[in-house]
Amino acid sequence: MNVQQKPVPDFSRSAISRYIQLATLFRHRIASGAWPLGIQIPTVDDLAAECGVARATIRQALDVLGKENLIERHRGRGTFVRRRPQEELWCSVGTDWSGLLTPLGDAEIEILSEEQNVALEKVAYPLGELVSRYRHLRRMHTRRGAAFLLTDIHLDERLMDRISRIDLTAKTALQLVHDIPDLEISEARQTLTIGSADIDVSHALSIPLNSPVAFVHRRVVDASGCTILVAEGIYRGDVVRFDLKLR
Repeated sequence: MNVQQKPVPDFSRSAISRYIQLATLFRHRIASGAWPLGIQIPTVDDLAAECGVARATIRQALDVLGKENLIERHRGRGTFVRRRPQEELWCSVGTDWSGLLTPLGDAEIEILSEEQNVALEKVAYPLGELVSRYRHLRRMHTRRGAAFLLTDIHLDERLMDRISRIDLTAKTALQLVHDIPDLEISEARQTLTIGSADIDVSHALSIPLNSPVAFVHRRVVDASGCTILVAEGIYRGDVVRFDLKLR
């Protein structure tokens, strides 16, 4: 089956290793259907000629896809597409207040680390006045044993005696402060940016280096103008969608 491919980009313009760039390109071909399930992909020689790189570089890129079980090789027959990258969206993230208070039903939350009395000197996209001390929690959200979200949460230390340990492994960051009795919230904002996974994020979320990720920054301010919550979440880009209400 001959599939018309888009022109190959100039890999020399990026500092990212060429085999990683090629793995991303080939992964996209599988995800988009340009290389359908079951198809025999071009040979190493053909891909090397198409992409203008050495055959060893193509083999490195295909090794990445092989480790992800996207392709399978048969000696004497060739290399075939085994499956597409993550075909199921695990997590739908709302953009209104009520939608952000509901955790994914079958998700589990694990506390990776916890620090008390942490001082925050600088916050991305500041809102309100920082308090003197925060409780810093790093949490991992998983579904069916696979990680999809890594979060860093800073909660006003003065509120911690009003939040149970069970809540810390059961509630979303916004739900933690929303459910505190008599706490008045005056403002909350969410900022979304798109980036790529560095080595640490790649390892934590078990995704390839430079895979797309969504960075979600959330800040909550109480009635006195204090920033009681600062949270940053890093979502795997292949398993999340953001629903925006236009009205």
